Amino acid sequence: MAAPGFTPGAFVFLLCINSVANYPSGKVTQSCHGMIPEHGHRPQADPVHHITVSQVTFRPGDQVEVTLSGPPFKGFLLEARNAEDLSGVPVGSFTLIDSQVSQLLTCEDIQGSAVSHTSSSKKTEIKVYWNAPSSAPNHIQFLVTVVEKYKIYWVKIPSQIISQPDALPFTTLKATVSPLSTPTPVSLLTKPFSASDCGNKKFCIRSPLSCDPEKEQACVFLSFTKHDHSVMVEMSGPGEGYLSFAFSHDRWMGNDDAYLCINEGQTVHVQPAHFSGRSHPVMDSPDPLEAVAWRLVDGVMQCSFRRNISLPGVKNRFDLNTSYYIFLADGSANDGQIYKHSQQPLITYEKHNVTDYPKNIGGSRSSLLLKVHGALMLVAWMTTVSIGVLIARFFRSVWSKAFFLGEAAWFQVHRLLMLTTSVLTCIAFIMPFIYRGGWSWHAGYHPYLGCIVTALAVLQPLLAAFRPPLHDPRRQMFNWTHWSVGTAARIIAVAAMFLGMDLPGLNLPHPWKTYAMIGFVTWHIGTEIVLEIHAYRLSRKVEILDDDRIQILQSLTVAEAEGHAFKKMVLAIYVCGNVTFLIIFLSAINHV
Repeated sequence: MAAPGFTPGAFVFLLCINSVANYPSGKVTQSCHGMIPEHGHRPQADPVHHITVSQVTFRPGDQVEVTLSGPPFKGFLLEARNAEDLSGVPVGSFTLIDSQVSQLLTCEDIQGSAVSHTSSSKKTEIKVYWNAPSSAPNHIQFLVTVVEKYKIYWVKIPSQIISQPDALPFTTLKATVSPLSTPTPVSLLTKPFSASDCGNKKFCIRSPLSCDPEKEQACVFLSFTKHDHSVMVEMSGPGEGYLSFAFSHDRWMGNDDAYLCINEGQTVHVQPAHFSGRSHPVMDSPDPLEAVAWRLVDGVMQCSFRRNISLPGVKNRFDLNTSYYIFLADGSANDGQIYKHSQQPLITYEKHNVTDYPKNIGGSRSSLLLKVHGALMLVAWMTTVSIGVLIARFFRSVWSKAFFLGEAAWFQVHRLLMLTTSVLTCIAFIMPFIYRGGWSWHAGYHPYLGCIVTALAVLQPLLAAFRPPLHDPRRQMFNWTHWSVGTAARIIAVAAMFLGMDLPGLNLPHPWKTYAMIGFVTWHIGTEIVLEIHAYRLSRKVEILDDDRIQILQSLTVAEAEGHAFKKMVLAIYVCGNVTFLIIFLSAINHV
């Protein structure tokens, strides 16, 4: 299933389900055989649309005009079938009259054997020609599935039967639609779910951990209670759209067993679904669910159902006596159709068997790898590089004495901080690739900027290794190149951090994360401005002895002592503020 090492980047509950209506392009070849939209809703019983034909008899090679008409509709799927075997393959092919509103499909490897819509725009009439094949059966009946909107549709509306001239009269009556199973009885819940038995009788997952569904509207609650050969499932949370959970063999989306509770205005629709590969969920029959109940009160949606632990012969439903990763997601819904989850799904830290011992567990909405990636980048580009830049720019005269290996102390500290930045950046750089197993095509400009920053972070120490001597003619060019590369890396890194914080993989609280980053940038720029003003005022009291640095004429003057003390105080305050911002971000990352 989805999501990463916690890899929850991936549980994409974006419902563009494989169906007639939810494919506005009309490419619905997967529905050719059954002609049933996989919307998870039951088709309407009494058709309001009609199919008419231009003739009631035909010969092989004839063209028969077929007209679909009725109240405005968005989607349709039209086929011709053998009237004596309506469950068989489509017969013949079609020719379009208006390619703007209809298109040909290839069903059962027969080119042009079905017609569908080209867009979701409303229409009231469709005309096409049906081409009778040389091997046509004696009797033909046209069937059409019509979708008015997502949860209102009719399946296999029949036309009158047309026959070949010499065929015996058609007398055998056959149902055009497979009988629908009896709808699962639905009842209303009367009170909130209780978490008092979590860990004793119930296997519970909550977000936030230990929240109380009876008292907290924002509490997302999921519980499983074993009863002999079945499991009772309870789920509740903010109910403006949908709530969902899924069982998965891994942390990535694909081949998973999912269940959704969808707010449809005045009712809640409980629906099982599944994933085929990394694609949109496909709604399944609700028949395996029993004792379905729901409640909508004060913005909180509750739903519950019972299902057998094992469902032999039922496709896409997992046995519940096995361990799985469990996903919890929520998002918006409109008219029964659900859209991408509003935040990263919560994923359990490890696999669990919900029929085993009752537990009370939580999960994470972000991958551990992405957390470490974000943390390392923040340490590198909020702390080590920022302090290193200030030391190189303003503390040469403060820590000018030779230190380790005969180099000035300021230079040693600067070099150490910058090398640390490069190392942390390189380590952080590889983590999203491990998490995704390759390049992420859904992260916007962030990965591109990250690659540029990493390249500059590697280039900068390489350039420094070839620094010319102090009085070398090339030194000035080196200084400008070194400054330009470093400044560009810092600016791009800040842009990458702004973009990265908005990605769902970290799931940082909004909008404070943006304000906090703006606060950090302002804090750093403000510190540089204060030190620049101080350096300017100090320079008014001394002579400029060379082009590289300011030296005070009398090294032990009061002005020098005061200047150095002020710089050290500013640096101490800056480091404290910098570390405070860092702790705020790291704490937020740790809690998602």
